[in-house]
Amino acid sequence: MAAPTDVHEATSAILAELTPQRRTSFRLRLDRWYDDLLGGLAAVYPDPEALAGRLAAAAAGGYRDRPEELHELDERRLLEPDWLQHPRMFGYACYADRFAGDLPGVARRLDHLTDLGVTYLHLMPLLQPRAGDNDGGYAVQDYRSVRPDLGTVDDLRALAGTLRGRGISLVLDLVLNHVAREHDWAVRARAGEPRYRDYFHIHPDRELPDAYEEHLPEVFPDFAPGSFTWDEEAAGWVWTTFNSWQWDLDWSNPAVLEEFADIVLFLANLGVEVLRLDAIAFLWKRMGTSSQNQPEVHAIIQALRALARIACPALAFKAEAIVGPRDLVQYLGAGRHAGRVSDLAYHNTLMVQAWSMLATGETGLARHALASLPPTPAAGTWITYVRCHDDIGWAIDDRDAEAVGLTGFGHRRFLADWYAGEFPGSWARGLVFQDNPETGDRRTSGTAAALCGLPDGEAPGTDVGLARLFLVHALVAGWGGIPVVWSGDELAQPNDPAWAEEPGHEADNRWAHRPPLDEDRASARHDLRTVPGRMFAALAHLASVRAGLPQLHASVPSQVLEETDPGVLATVRRHPGGTMVGLYNVTSESRPFPVSRLHEAGLHAPYDALGGHPVTTGADGVVRIPAYAAWWVVERPSDG
Repeated sequence: MAAPTDVHEATSAILAELTPQRRTSFRLRLDRWYDDLLGGLAAVYPDPEALAGRLAAAAAGGYRDRPEELHELDERRLLEPDWLQHPRMFGYACYADRFAGDLPGVARRLDHLTDLGVTYLHLMPLLQPRAGDNDGGYAVQDYRSVRPDLGTVDDLRALAGTLRGRGISLVLDLVLNHVAREHDWAVRARAGEPRYRDYFHIHPDRELPDAYEEHLPEVFPDFAPGSFTWDEEAAGWVWTTFNSWQWDLDWSNPAVLEEFADIVLFLANLGVEVLRLDAIAFLWKRMGTSSQNQPEVHAIIQALRALARIACPALAFKAEAIVGPRDLVQYLGAGRHAGRVSDLAYHNTLMVQAWSMLATGETGLARHALASLPPTPAAGTWITYVRCHDDIGWAIDDRDAEAVGLTGFGHRRFLADWYAGEFPGSWARGLVFQDNPETGDRRTSGTAAALCGLPDGEAPGTDVGLARLFLVHALVAGWGGIPVVWSGDELAQPNDPAWAEEPGHEADNRWAHRPPLDEDRASARHDLRTVPGRMFAALAHLASVRAGLPQLHASVPSQVLEETDPGVLATVRRHPGGTMVGLYNVTSESRPFPVSRLHEAGLHAPYDALGGHPVTTGADGVVRIPAYAAWWVVERPSDG
């Protein structure tokens, strides 16, 4: 429905100095997305009409202040609504300081990214965090300033413009669930200001915290047990899901939503194109539940997404929801929220299953788990990845495990042991993170190269380690969505041996897989005689090949082929421009695949686009896939 007359009148007054064309564009967008804005608010807040009016006014202010070049970008994105789904999208994630020192340094190092084929750059938390331990930047003290050692807001704005000129979209984190204890809101809450005290969950005694904690899992049991912290200044128990100095916000208070609406518009007007909504699953608290994945979360994000579509439609949302497989699809939108919430979500299940297949040399569990996922909305796009900045939690669903004759607990334990190098025959070199004997939770740290068993230098095992490393990257790049490479993995960097020497890092071995970019390796990225050069060339080749394959448009679903050799994962993607079959051998020996299965998929002259050669069939009608090989099989080009 169209926005009410009073809302149009209020926003028109804010936009009075703009050209008629600009005012008309805003009015049309407001009418188009007002129903989504109001619908999201009505599912959560009292008096949603008044709140919608205030948010529409905020959107008008953001639209009025938006730079001309970003208005042009908005028009471009509206003309290409599937821009995030295009096969040319290829991502990279890094800490700005560990990649290039600071924000101007990132701008000077962009050849590294363009040589790799990057079109999507996620810079890890760089907004002003609390001093000292800050959870890698996720304890934000000020959303409107940049860490001083990285630069200034002007540097960030300039970098966004430089990236845009190179065809690279800038991605930043927006931490929604909590703020640092030192944030102005928390400071004012401790000072006794009622308005700001209502921004948080603060309880005078343990009655409610104890009742909540009966159902709350511990995120960091080793160094932050429990979910509440006594704060002497606040004279109360504060909800702190992650760390004692990260205060959870009370999203049932509409004032919190309004604060974040202003922050979203501020960041969008700096030129940020994607916001990674951190810890999104934890926003809504409900007694008697884990206080994760509650339905109000999706309504809140629908309202924020509508706000952005009205004011700055070039901005996209990415849900950081590392949750169970069946909860995951909800973050791309389902039911009444379909197409109305996040544009992107992490495919955590694919990542976990990729490592599971590599450890076991067997694909049955992965085939079942991946085939069991609910369908995603056509406009939703996965972020696929081999690993990220975080530890790997072995999210194996108990029902999936039981369906293939395993136990979830046992398989999770096996994977943790395997990737720590503690299981007989393991080649992996990872580290155990947060071992919890009470729950059996045992997570894993380590670079992709370390987890693949790649030796630190040229040594026996280098070739097979590189083959495993390329295989898992090819699998996630061939699934669809946007594959994102974690910094250093393109150079096959090992674990950082000095990770514990940096102040504040000594108790958190995740820093082992967050090494500074190795200058010598980076300098060798074009030298094919070296391990870094071979790995860099392989991933650049992946990006180049996928950019030319319409089959990898993210709107096309990947379907798992059943009844294949147990060592082979086979997927099919059917696009109007042609079919692609992905074949991935997760074992150390060659494995068979019947050519008839390719013919059934419509591939009569099968051609491996990755290898650049026809698929050769033996006299028995079977193709042999080499050890740890990845093939993207398409119909042979007419000039091939």
